[in-house]
Amino acid sequence: MLKNIEGQRVPHVTFRTRADDKSKDVTTDEVFAKKRVAVFALPGAFTPTCSSSHVPRYQELAASLRAHGIDDIVCISVNDAFVMNEWAKDQGAAHVRFLPDGNGEFTEGMGMLVDKRSVGFGKRSWRYSMIVNDGVVEKMFIEPEKDGDPFEVSDADTMLRFLAPDAKAPADILLFTKPGCSFCAKAKKALDDRGLLYEEVPSSPRRLRAVSGKATTPQVFVDGKYIGGATELEAFLAKG
Repeated sequence: MLKNIEGQRVPHVTFRTRADDKSKDVTTDEVFAKKRVAVFALPGAFTPTCSSSHVPRYQELAASLRAHGIDDIVCISVNDAFVMNEWAKDQGAAHVRFLPDGNGEFTEGMGMLVDKRSVGFGKRSWRYSMIVNDGVVEKMFIEPEKDGDPFEVSDADTMLRFLAPDAKAPADILLFTKPGCSFCAKAKKALDDRGLLYEEVPSSPRRLRAVSGKATTPQVFVDGKYIGGATELEAFLAKG
């Protein structure tokens, strides 16, 4: 049975990382001392849920987590440094620190090392998250022990709600754009000036007609609501 160790210190280990094509040892003291750190651990780099949901949402909510007392955000997996570095590049998660627990020492010390031989993984981490305050586990969110790969409580939104129950997650903003579009550049600048994150989708005439009935770019959506083009976006932002 997986054990919640709130109130206890994290295990003292050395993470074998790589930086600038050189090996670099990083201790848990360096990671956690005198900081409040949000940690999420998962079964493996490049795996579906980890890549499509777990990491991206911590990246998206990084500013909100930091605004509510988090100094660093750390992702830990039982993978080697080469794999974790390549995964970090693939994810483009600049606000998340990827730490390789290649030998599973940290994960085992946390009591979260599980047998995944049935799917060819060997020993891996159970999916969980936690807040570590100056090396002491303040709060843990451990996924329920059931078959498969449950993903119910270790997500970034759950952590944000714990830190600030009334906090509102940033809006999901989507822009359909095309290269060389001056109005697209205008819309992106309006969002950048306000520090709002957004995602671009390359447009085609069929895509534009299908989602908005329009033929021009950009076409902007906020939290699933169709806003319009650059002019409509500026009016929407002006309303706050």
